Amino acid sequence: MARLQAKYPLEKEYLQAVQEVLESIEEVYNQHPEFEAAKIVERMVEPDRIFTFRVTWLDDKGEVQTNLGYRIQFNSAIGPYKGGLRFHRAVTPSMLKFLGFEQTFKNALTTLPMGGAKGGSDFDPKGKSNDEIMRFCQAFMLELWNCIGPDQDIPAGDVGVGGREIGYLYGMYKKLARQYNTGVLTGKGSTWGGSILRPEATGFGALYFTHHLLEKAGIDIKGKKVAVSGFGNVAWGACIKATELGAKVVAISGPDGVCHIPDGITPEMIDYMLVMRASNRDKVEDMATKFSEKAKFTPGKKSWSIPVDIALPCAFQNELSEDDAKELKANGCICCCEVSNMGCQPGAIHFFQHNGILFAPGKAVNAGGVATSGLEMTQNAEHISWSGKEVDDKLHFIMKSIHEQCVKFGTQPDGHIDYVKGANIAGFMKVAQAMLEQGTI
Repeated sequence: MARLQAKYPLEKEYLQAVQEVLESIEEVYNQHPEFEAAKIVERMVEPDRIFTFRVTWLDDKGEVQTNLGYRIQFNSAIGPYKGGLRFHRAVTPSMLKFLGFEQTFKNALTTLPMGGAKGGSDFDPKGKSNDEIMRFCQAFMLELWNCIGPDQDIPAGDVGVGGREIGYLYGMYKKLARQYNTGVLTGKGSTWGGSILRPEATGFGALYFTHHLLEKAGIDIKGKKVAVSGFGNVAWGACIKATELGAKVVAISGPDGVCHIPDGITPEMIDYMLVMRASNRDKVEDMATKFSEKAKFTPGKKSWSIPVDIALPCAFQNELSEDDAKELKANGCICCCEVSNMGCQPGAIHFFQHNGILFAPGKAVNAGGVATSGLEMTQNAEHISWSGKEVDDKLHFIMKSIHEQCVKFGTQPDGHIDYVKGANIAGFMKVAQAMLEQGTI
C-alpha cells in the first residue's frame, strides 16, 4: 500500500478499493508462499493496460465538443475482459481503476470465465438530446472498437449507459468491424442479441443475495421496509424484486433529494422510474410531482434519513457515509447491502460491522448484472435465446453460489460471518491460482 500510495497519491478511489482487498486477504495470502514468490499481489493491483483517447463530437448547435474516453483492461487470468462503460462527468482514471479492480473479483465470484475491465468517459448525459447522445456514442466507439471483441473484451452498460446507449455503441461497432457479432457488447436490445432479464438483473440478483443473507441470519424479508438510492436500472430492478419478495420500498433518492413513499412503491411508480431515467433530468422530485398523493419529496436529503429495516445503496461509490450509517442505526436499520460498487465509505462499513448491522459488499451483492451479461454471452455464442425463467433460475443459482462462497471464506471462529472478507478471499483465491498456473506474464 505504501508503494501504491507513493506512486498514485491522487487516485483515492483506487487506493481505497485495493486497501480493502489487501486487508481482507492478508492472512490467507501469507499462508501461500508460492503467491509471494510469484509476486501475485504486486501484479494483480496493476491493470494489464489502459487506453485513453479523445472523443470529439458535434452538439445540436453544430459546436465541437471534446471529452476523454477510457478503457482499462485489468486482468484476464480467468477469461476475457468484462466490465461496464460509465458516462458521467466525474469519471477519472482513478475511478475506472477502482471499478476494474473490483470487477476482477466480482467476475471471479460469478463462477463464469470472465476477467475484469472497466471504461467510460467524462461525458455528461444529463440534459443531452437523443441525437447528441447518439453522436457521442458513435464517436466513442470510433476510438474503442479495435480494442474489444467477443473473446477479447466485452463491455456492457453502467452509470449513464443503458439500453439506448448500448444500441448506439453497437450500431457503430457493427459498421466499423463489418460483422454482426452480437457477443461484443452485453445489455443489448431483445431483438438483436440481448438476454431477457438483463436490464433487471443487477437489482434482481442483489435482492436474491439479500434474501439469502437475511435467511442465514434467521430473518424474513417479508414486510421489511427498504430504502433505495438512485432511480436507474439498478434501483428499478431492486424495487421490482424487493416488492415481489414481500418487502416494502419506502424511499428512493436522487441528487436533488429523497422521495418518501410511506405505503410502499407501486408498480406504476416503478414503471415511472424508467421514464425519469430516460428524461436525463436526474431529478427524483419528478416522482413526487407525478404521484403527489403517495410520495413526498424532501430536497437535500438522502434515502438513509427515512426509517427502514434494509438500506440498499444503488447509485454511486462512497454515497453512504459513517454519519448516514449512524442515522440508519438510530432509525432501526438491521441490514445494508451495497448494490452500487463500493457504495459505502470505509467508516460506514466499520460502523455497520461493529454495531450488529448485517453488511455485504458490492462485489458480491451486485454481481448478478455481470453474471447475466455472461449468460447473454453464452446465448450469443450458441445463437439462441433462453426464456425468462431459464435466465432467472440461472441468476438465482449464481447468487446463491456467491452467498455460499462468502459464508465459506467469511465465517469467523466465533461463528460471525464477515461478508467483506468472504467475498474478497473467494474472488482473490480463484484469480491468484489462475495467475500462478499461467506463469509470469
